[in-house]
Amino acid sequence: MSRRNFNTIALAALAAAIGAAISAGGCRGDSAGRAAAVPEATPAVRLVRQQGVELIQFNAGDVPGLVMEEVRNVELPGLLETSGQITYDDRSVSTIVSRVQGRIEQTRVSLWDNVQRGEKILALYSPDFMTAEAEYLQAHESSNLMAAPGVGGSSDFAGTLLLAAKRKLQFLGMSDADIQAIKAPDPIVWMRAPISGTVVDNKVQRGAAVNPGDVLFSLGTLNDVWITGDIYEDDLARVRVGQQLSAVTTAFPDEVFKGVIARISPNIDPTTHTLQMRCEVRNPGGRLKPQMLAKVTIVTRSGQALVIPQDALVFDIDNYYAFVEVSPGMFEHRKVSIASWSRVGYARVVSGLKAGDRVVSGETLQVNALWHEAHGESS
Repeated sequence: MSRRNFNTIALAALAAAIGAAISAGGCRGDSAGRAAAVPEATPAVRLVRQQGVELIQFNAGDVPGLVMEEVRNVELPGLLETSGQITYDDRSVSTIVSRVQGRIEQTRVSLWDNVQRGEKILALYSPDFMTAEAEYLQAHESSNLMAAPGVGGSSDFAGTLLLAAKRKLQFLGMSDADIQAIKAPDPIVWMRAPISGTVVDNKVQRGAAVNPGDVLFSLGTLNDVWITGDIYEDDLARVRVGQQLSAVTTAFPDEVFKGVIARISPNIDPTTHTLQMRCEVRNPGGRLKPQMLAKVTIVTRSGQALVIPQDALVFDIDNYYAFVEVSPGMFEHRKVSIASWSRVGYARVVSGLKAGDRVVSGETLQVNALWHEAHGESS
């Protein structure tokens, strides 16, 4: 065998040996890696029913990081804060409604225009006006004749007819001044603004037909506005009608608006355990606009609130839940209603818990997963 052939064979053998060694080493390393991986132990869990309540039972020590926290009462400050939305005071809103069948002949105002009480804003054509005016003129003439000296007849009856004809015109929307100015029947009558304010809704179009009951304009004033806000059931005893308050908006963060609580709703929302209050607020210059958001602060006496760590809560489907320890190793999956709280990391409990309850904290998500696994579900 030549030296060249011998070297070639030797190099091939050496390469094969190195490959085999690497392969063997890799296999040993993989085997060792699999041997080193020790699966975490899953706590033994079972479901128990006590007095009609379903509980989950497991050893809390088998869940690393799980701690128990106590639900507690804390002092509320002497200020009650809530958010609200600005709306019109409905006592300062008026609508102009068509009381006849007819047609819109002319308009003098449009959306967001300011109008004065008694200002002509809409000309409405209707034969009903002409008929009523003719009846009024006839009754007026008859009344004058009956009242003339030497004319027989009942002046009281004529006066009654005249009053009825006048009231019919008033019912159709005519003012007393316009009724007195009638000289001849006219099918076109000008509708006037019932209050001074701003046109907040305009449903009028020239030439459009209208029917009795159709809303033509809505007028509103912003001298006083309402801020409608929510308060929690637990705070109801701290507020009363007539209580002073201040409001701040994002539009005018440096300006404080003063007002009072004017109305408190008699109904409580069963889902959020809140009720609404209406605050009457002065609005100089009309700066506050409907649908603005405002932060309302009420000076009130101090109270107490029930708080819980936020990590003791788990959101499941569409509600918050906490795992409450009813006895050592036994936990109830309980629905909880909460509200925001000023202290970071805590939430205010509205319903579902009481002071002294011990709840799972720290590993609530893992406990929730155990709950679903015990029910044969995936969390």
